Amino acid sequence: MVKYTDDFKVLVVREYLSGTIGYNRLAKKHGIKSKKQIIDWVNAYKLFGVEGLFRKTKHTNYPVQFKLDVLSFMKRTGASQTVTALHFKLTNPSMIRDWEKKFLEGGVEALDTPKGRLAMSNKAKNVEKTQKSSHQDELTREQKLERENELLRLEVAYLKKLRAFQMEPDAYLEKHRQHYHSNSKKNSD
Repeated sequence: MVKYTDDFKVLVVREYLSGTIGYNRLAKKHGIKSKKQIIDWVNAYKLFGVEGLFRKTKHTNYPVQFKLDVLSFMKRTGASQTVTALHFKLTNPSMIRDWEKKFLEGGVEALDTPKGRLAMSNKAKNVEKTQKSSHQDELTREQKLERENELLRLEVAYLKKLRAFQMEPDAYLEKHRQHYHSNSKKNSD
């Protein structure tokens, strides 16, 4: 995947917003593979300002329930990843695709795994894997059951929200709109 500099994104967005050139010609002019990339940048710029185009220096960990809410919204409304990301004030729509893939492959538990990698040598990685597997073995039966219960609670909450939306979509969206906006403000602080 091509990484574009923040300055380049700002330049392209401002050129589009000047109104002299459309998405397709702009993509061709700057050698950008798809006009969709420019559309995403323009939408992020309109919603978040210049900061919406900048790469995040701090990784945000979203709670599993928030991820489920995002996936549920996208499924219920049929919204695209881009529209869903804008609705939840997320600057990276591809993150939703990753969440969806994890959920389909491993269920709710897969959404609970942190993204990213640790910077360490191979030897340190092997030591850490050994420690991690021994730690998993050390979990008591009770701890395993508690973890399973928590994941099942999350899944039930997800299904309840999905059912509530299916019964009355407009009422559900209005009720939760303010909740989502207040959560996104907390995450950005």
